[in-house]
Amino acid sequence: MSGGDEQLLAALLESMDAALCAFDQDGLVTHWNTEAARILGWTTDDAVGRRGLAGWAVRSADADELMARLLGVMKGPGRQVHEFALLTKDGHRVLVRAQTAAVTAPDGQPAGVYCAFSEVHAQIDLERSIALSDALFQEAPWCVVLIDADLRPAVVNGCAARALRTDREALLGRPLGEVLDQGVEELESALHHVLSEGPPTAPLDLWVTLRADAPGAQRHCWRSGFVRLGSPLGEEPVPLGVGWLFEDITETKLAEQEASQLRFRTNQLRRAANAGAECEDPMEAATGYLDYALAGFADEGLIDVMGSGGKLVRAAGTAGGPGPCLPIASGGIPVPYEEGHPALQSVERLGSVRSADLSPEKAASRRWPEGTVYGLCSVLRSRGRTLGVVTFLRGAGRRPFDRADAAFAEDVAARVAAALDMAALLNRRR
Repeated sequence: MSGGDEQLLAALLESMDAALCAFDQDGLVTHWNTEAARILGWTTDDAVGRRGLAGWAVRSADADELMARLLGVMKGPGRQVHEFALLTKDGHRVLVRAQTAAVTAPDGQPAGVYCAFSEVHAQIDLERSIALSDALFQEAPWCVVLIDADLRPAVVNGCAARALRTDREALLGRPLGEVLDQGVEELESALHHVLSEGPPTAPLDLWVTLRADAPGAQRHCWRSGFVRLGSPLGEEPVPLGVGWLFEDITETKLAEQEASQLRFRTNQLRRAANAGAECEDPMEAATGYLDYALAGFADEGLIDVMGSGGKLVRAAGTAGGPGPCLPIASGGIPVPYEEGHPALQSVERLGSVRSADLSPEKAASRRWPEGTVYGLCSVLRSRGRTLGVVTFLRGAGRRPFDRADAAFAEDVAARVAAALDMAALLNRRR
């Protein structure tokens, strides 16, 4: 072997993460690297040149049997795995797991044995880590995605693939924006933060929509945790990517939102009832109910009452934007609603009618304020009679009215109708 080859071999032996020793065919120790010295305390000078391990690295009673096993690998092909106890320089026993293989001479004849070993507990820790990784990427209840430093998925488990509506292999190497629509910026920002600063101190709730879902589909809420993946091979950990773990908590979050919304709306109705009880003028109570209802619910509100000939007459409303609902002096002139208007349909059906995705032209034709995109009309009924219609309007920055909104609007309408009925009774008595 040339001097350059010997230097290369020495450098390789000293840089190994595993401990390594080698024996010639007679059992003489020929090599002993730094990791072996670290584990056992015996230096290279202590080890190299000794015949066998008896009396220093192995108990004398065990040495003959162990050396026979180690040198026996020269009689068979391939590698063998052994577990045995070695002695440290200060007399402690260390259980190691070793891989042994024969070293052959240029003529193919056995020339010795090399033995690479590590402490069993370190090997078990490694095997546990590998087993955990395998378990996570099989059918773990949490979704797991490994993201590389370029923010592209590198490994995806089955749970995550189902959540992302794609195959595991199809997702690999693709930008996240190809599978996520809304929420992808927030996710990428979180990943950048983890790569540069480390994981957040608490799980993060991300609201996302998937490109595989139909337009307008419900958003998903994923409770996400992140871990930074660093290489243990460098002097300083080099970020290899991010482990992203998440679970779908959409139903839980929606239930929390609905409960919070219900509490708020119930509280608003209670406050409206308390305020209405202090109003001498029933019409003031009716507009007050609408004011309390608009908070967090709609941008504008209108009250139309039945006039002569069964036509609807504007009685009160907000003044073209957020603000108090005030009585309107209409002189009894009906609102020029076209046939099929939602307010007229509400009267006809004795219920609520919703409108969505209105164009500016459509909103104008319905005599609704500029900027209206969504409408909800609920009939005003009291003592078995139709008194009119209350209308709630939302602009483009809000979501469409749903069934829960219609139920709340009907609760408000019942209170407004009772106040309007009282106002009509007082007017007749006068």
